[in-house]
Amino acid sequence: MKTTWYCPLDLSTVSEEEEDGLIYTVVVKQQHGTPPGPLAPRSRSRCVKAGTEEKLVLHLLHAFCTGDSSFVSIFLSTYRSFTTTERVLAILADRLENPPGENKRTQTRQAFNKAVCTVFSMWLTEYPEDFRSLGDPSCLLRLAPLLPTDPAGVELKARVLRVAEELSERQLLSDPHRDRGLSVSSTGGDRTQFDAALILGFPASVIAEQLTKIETELFLQLVPYHCVGSLWSQRDKKGREGQCWSVRETVRQFNRLANAVSASCLWRTDLRTQQRARLVEKWICVAEACRARKNFSSLYAIVSALQSNPLHRLRRTWQETDREAVKRYEELSSIFSERDNYSQSRELLKEEGSSKFANLDSKSSAQGTVPYLGIFLTDLTMLDTAVKDKLENGYINFDKRRREFEVLAQIRLLQSSCKNCTFTSDEAFLLWYHGVPTLSEEESYRLSNQIEAPCEPSPARSAYPTVIVTQCPNTNSALSNPFEPDGIFDFPSPVNQLLSKLARHMKSPSVSCLDVDSSPPVPADQNPSALTPSTPVKSHRRSVSCGNNPTSTSQGSGPDMRIIRIRMDLHDGNLYRSILVTNNDKTPSVIRSALEKHNQDTTEVSKYELIQLLPEGKELTIPATGNVFYAMTSSSVDFLLRRRKGSPPLASPSISTETSATFPRAKTKAHRLVRTLF
Repeated sequence: MKTTWYCPLDLSTVSEEEEDGLIYTVVVKQQHGTPPGPLAPRSRSRCVKAGTEEKLVLHLLHAFCTGDSSFVSIFLSTYRSFTTTERVLAILADRLENPPGENKRTQTRQAFNKAVCTVFSMWLTEYPEDFRSLGDPSCLLRLAPLLPTDPAGVELKARVLRVAEELSERQLLSDPHRDRGLSVSSTGGDRTQFDAALILGFPASVIAEQLTKIETELFLQLVPYHCVGSLWSQRDKKGREGQCWSVRETVRQFNRLANAVSASCLWRTDLRTQQRARLVEKWICVAEACRARKNFSSLYAIVSALQSNPLHRLRRTWQETDREAVKRYEELSSIFSERDNYSQSRELLKEEGSSKFANLDSKSSAQGTVPYLGIFLTDLTMLDTAVKDKLENGYINFDKRRREFEVLAQIRLLQSSCKNCTFTSDEAFLLWYHGVPTLSEEESYRLSNQIEAPCEPSPARSAYPTVIVTQCPNTNSALSNPFEPDGIFDFPSPVNQLLSKLARHMKSPSVSCLDVDSSPPVPADQNPSALTPSTPVKSHRRSVSCGNNPTSTSQGSGPDMRIIRIRMDLHDGNLYRSILVTNNDKTPSVIRSALEKHNQDTTEVSKYELIQLLPEGKELTIPATGNVFYAMTSSSVDFLLRRRKGSPPLASPSISTETSATFPRAKTKAHRLVRTLF
């Protein structure tokens, strides 16, 4: 099979060739600087696009000979998405039992032995956990005597046998490998001994350094392939509770810090407003210090905690907060704006993230960059959802793994910038930090209501959320790759177009969700600066996930879906929630989803009507049993959930008892790439 097409922009000829269970993408380019013509010198490159499981594994031993030098790195980073370590070792062992070449001295055998040593040496060095996680050493004991007998092979054999010995000892001692991800998250310190005001006694620079120390250690132990969408989205399934433990640890730290910010500001309900404002200012200063240390993970944990409902609604506290501090807080919040798929955060990581940008602080200690991991988790979740795992002929889509590898390579590059970081511990702060009691969402909201009653007016908020996803039009033109400016090839592949379309139109948030608590515009006679910052509020749902397993089997989101904003008139301000509407959704199901997101009784669907808010103050009532997608107009995405005449008045919103955590969740349900975070 051979398919050929022509790319006039870069004078490249791209073709596909199928050969012995593998499909190759072949690119023939005219050499730069040479005049065009049929006799002009050209370069030819070939890489694997797809193949069967066995042929992909065996290609590890032939990739260097064919010029596909990146194949080994990509395979070792992503193979867990479509096979297992035991299966790969078994296929390679079968091949080693029948090596090419008539004898050991032939050039073919020597090249084969060199490839074997290179692949296994790279595998043992970069992914030792793959071997240590094997439950049975039998596959390693089978492999060891088959390895080459040259000096490199002898050294490799010794390494394999050492790992096999460790596995055997573990079996004999009946000490099965305990995944670090199974550790139980702390419930916090002694509530009777916690003093929230002690945080004011620590300099912001000291707090930021200790948080950066914790985050850096966790980031260095992060296993990049744990972030792959197909693994991360399956982590909660039965039997996989210990999967992706390194990501879970990062999640727990994010939750712990967000909880510390909330608890320190809400715990003492007897504080005067000015005293509580000093606590808010302290955390803003800590966030600034984290930004200076390029600790974006802690920075966003602090910002998101300050944006949470229990803190954001404290109108009097924000009024007493220093205006300059509020301005700096808004600037820090803008770093994580969801606009253009977190373009500002990505640009900062691009500028400061690589090891060559690592600088020295005043104490001459190396500074690395600790990113907010949710951005990468979302990219990988989008990729996993948007691109098929297999082609129509059943071949494994290895082009998808190349795209995933581009994201994983960014993580590894950032990790390399943190390897030389050194820190000093401050035991006093760490004692306070680990002693902060864990507050549930219900407790946080109750404490917030004790500080300022819910009947009091809420602070002014942005009239519109940071991101609104509207209808996704079909795009026929080639679009750039959203994840990496320089793709594998310089031509618009279908994968690149799809990913770019998703990133541009879905605006998938990796941190906060499309649920935004927002109020109408501030009246003209009211001074917005006298209220609280206009940063959109993220409602903390306390979840440790960021991208769940898709459950829908639809083949594309296309233009048959929109995300709308639905608000309800509540005592505590107008709460906006975003709802995904498809062309199959009827009015009752949309109302039920809106009630659920507003924590209202979902059995009272019949007591509400759905109204689209049109420009110039006009309204459009959606029929009670109509199809919302086709009944709505394209002029607005704002809706109102109004109780029907004769129904009792709306009660105050109930408080969710969900208590799992505050790390953002980007739920992917097939091509519904983003739903609820926090």
